[in-house]
Amino acid sequence: MFRRLLSVGGFTLLSRITGFARDLLMAWIVGKNFLSDALVVAFMFPNYFRAIFGEGAINPAFLPRYATLHARGDQAAAARFADQIFSWQVLAQLAILVGGLIAMPLLINVIAPGFAGNPEEMAVTVSLARITFPYLILTLVAIQLSAMLNAIERFWAAAAWSNFQNIGMIVTLVCWKWFPNGAYAAAWGMLAGGVMQLFFMLWAAQRDGLNLRIVWPRWTPDVAEFFKALGAVTLGTATTLIAPMIDTVLASFLPEGSRTALYYADRINQLPLGVLGIALGTVLLPEMTARLARNDRAGSDAAQNNAAALTLLLTLPFAFAFAVIPGTIMTAIFAHGRFDVHAATLSGTALAAYGVGLPAFALVRIIASTFYARHDTGTPARITFIAFAANIAMKVALVWGLHLGIAGIALGTAFGAWLNVGQLIVIGRRRGLLAISDVSRRAIVPILLAAVAAGIGAFGGAWLIERAGIGGRFEDLVALAAAGTLGGLLYLVVVFAFRRMLPLGRLSRRGA
Repeated sequence: MFRRLLSVGGFTLLSRITGFARDLLMAWIVGKNFLSDALVVAFMFPNYFRAIFGEGAINPAFLPRYATLHARGDQAAAARFADQIFSWQVLAQLAILVGGLIAMPLLINVIAPGFAGNPEEMAVTVSLARITFPYLILTLVAIQLSAMLNAIERFWAAAAWSNFQNIGMIVTLVCWKWFPNGAYAAAWGMLAGGVMQLFFMLWAAQRDGLNLRIVWPRWTPDVAEFFKALGAVTLGTATTLIAPMIDTVLASFLPEGSRTALYYADRINQLPLGVLGIALGTVLLPEMTARLARNDRAGSDAAQNNAAALTLLLTLPFAFAFAVIPGTIMTAIFAHGRFDVHAATLSGTALAAYGVGLPAFALVRIIASTFYARHDTGTPARITFIAFAANIAMKVALVWGLHLGIAGIALGTAFGAWLNVGQLIVIGRRRGLLAISDVSRRAIVPILLAAVAAGIGAFGGAWLIERAGIGGRFEDLVALAAAGTLGGLLYLVVVFAFRRMLPLGRLSRRGA
């Protein structure tokens, strides 16, 4: 599992890097004007539809069923099931695509009614959205092939394909003078990236003997079960997309710049979560499903316990660092130009609050696999909805009741994540589906010690640079580098000392 985590996490990290380069280039070329606003709205349509109906829904609803058939050796039935689901999705996506392209002016009026007062901005937004919207159907093949590859434990391609959207946009932005303007270059780049993603995944799947065919859609019991599961997962996914909108509404009542400060704090919080949490969840679900299909309950439990322990081992150090040096982190990275030190300090309070929930954000995918691997998507969806409602109530109480500002918004998000994890554990234990092993219990103390060591080292490194009084424009960057170096060293010392008690595979048994 550790080797697979490195593969998935490495390509996920690469996608974060190429995405960051894309954003820098887009900001430089498009700037901040009505074109950039139109471009953001145009990107929203395919990305929101993909977020609701894409990986977040397909993986829990499709992957366990496909993996179960594959693990039982019935490749023909697995292929027939995949073709049926693909054909139904093509039919649905074509209807969405045609309807969306025709009704795009109406959709823009609904999602961005303020644009109606500026006919030029409205026209540009509709034009850009019609370019980007077909990206959704292009990713359909890539998403399902990714799930099929993950089901047979071929993870690298499914983790790598998202880079092509960034690459496509980078290429067209560099050549923006060949387009009417930079916004059109970015829009066409997104579509070109979708084409590259499609051909890359077709090639990667073909290497492992996988393919998808369009057949006449039939309403079989397997298909009905899939769509029932898809509906439950979609409900849960939709709540996670509504939550940021609620945050925006709450932040709009706070002082100017609050939403921006919250956004940048969340971007930093998402780095370890996106690279580590998503990677572990991606690797775990097909493994648990395959083992349960072979009646290997002990192997499934062991895989989940190892994944949970690894999740805590890899995310808790970041949570402690976010708690002890949030201002240093945000100032060093973002306090440049118009985003001043005051704004970075404000953003740091939100980062510290987000850090409280960081381990829970990552654990949700690990614990939810208990249910997804058994083809139960309804229970996690109901729990997510309850946590979402409690999340909103807590934010309102913290922001307007205790006047905690953006820290209250971030703390409410963290509270919702822990409530989600807690409910999953309680229900999983009550149903006899979730087993916490003695190995995992023994790993808790070393994991906490390693996280505390990382936090102490991070604080000490930043404090030493501050006491040294280096000064200058690069003091914050030097302080962050010192914090990361010292915190990382102390963390590794503790991990090495307790390696035999940690889920590190072969590394646990080696002397060095």
